[in-house]
Amino acid sequence: MVTKVASDRQGIQSIEVGFRLLSVLAATNRPMMLRDIAKGASMPAAKAHRYMVSFLRIGIVEQDAGSGRYDLGAYALELGLSGLGRLDPVRLSGPILEALCEEIQETVALAVWGNRGATIVRIIDAGAPVTITLRAGTVLPLYSSATGRAFSAFYRSPFLKKMLDEELRQIAESSKTAITTIRRQLEKSLTEIRARGIGRATGSLTPGINGFSAPVYDHTGSMVAAITALGSMGEFDAEWDSPLASAMISAAQSLSHRLGYLCTAKQIKA
Repeated sequence: MVTKVASDRQGIQSIEVGFRLLSVLAATNRPMMLRDIAKGASMPAAKAHRYMVSFLRIGIVEQDAGSGRYDLGAYALELGLSGLGRLDPVRLSGPILEALCEEIQETVALAVWGNRGATIVRIIDAGAPVTITLRAGTVLPLYSSATGRAFSAFYRSPFLKKMLDEELRQIAESSKTAITTIRRQLEKSLTEIRARGIGRATGSLTPGINGFSAPVYDHTGSMVAAITALGSMGEFDAEWDSPLASAMISAAQSLSHRLGYLCTAKQIKA
């Protein structure tokens, strides 16, 4: 909708043309000669030079005096950091969660790491006959939930380790199982989760409920949230290679991209 409105408005074509040069420079990720920038933007070098002179004056690009190569300047960095500072995963997740819920027909949610652990902050209910008991503010266990397992596998925090250790200790005491055995089982699960790129929990952990939870990363490559889907056993396909799992990973990658993260092949595993 925003794109359509923008395309209907009259703009300044020279600005749009000039930004083609900046796009080439940004995409290459290294200083470039003018001829290469111009070629990448399908523009004559003489015309590109005039734009680059203006960009130099603004400070959005800089030029090495020795090699003559151009690179993004301090003002480009300032703009980028300002834009990144405005990116809020909770706000940006809305359309992505809505689309995911419609695609997989399951309840979906966004979780972030709070002072009490992995906390649900946004929910889209699929309206299934069996309602999943989940609401904003719910703190999910690290060991037995898909969300908790996603954070355990991908989130980096000394507080998470302390919480997980305490949770495992309580499970060991209540089940009268050696904590080393439980820890070994969890590590095996987390190894597979890291390889798959998505957390999973089945009804054997949470009675009657299956779940997937995919990590969301910011521009630094740090996990900042998780997109979770939950459903009833028998209805929710919890196979690693299911279309549902692929849709979850794709949705998490979309939100990560909105937050400035450049996905790599390492995270594109289902």
